[in-house]
Amino acid sequence: MAQISKNARAASATQRFECPCGGEVKMKSVFAKGKLRYVAECGTCNRQERRPSDFR
Repeated sequence: MAQISKNARAASATQRFECPCGGEVKMKSVFAKGKLRYVAECGTCNRQERRPSDFR
């Protein structure tokens, strides 16, 4: 029987972030000034931050 890798054994849970306004925070990619950037954006109030944890 084949061994399972240590990464496959770990249970992966998705972390969900919420904005103080009550909306869900999603990551989006934005192409600006010739570079591809990733920003976190609230679906309700359209507030943008660098990381989802910045909404706290």
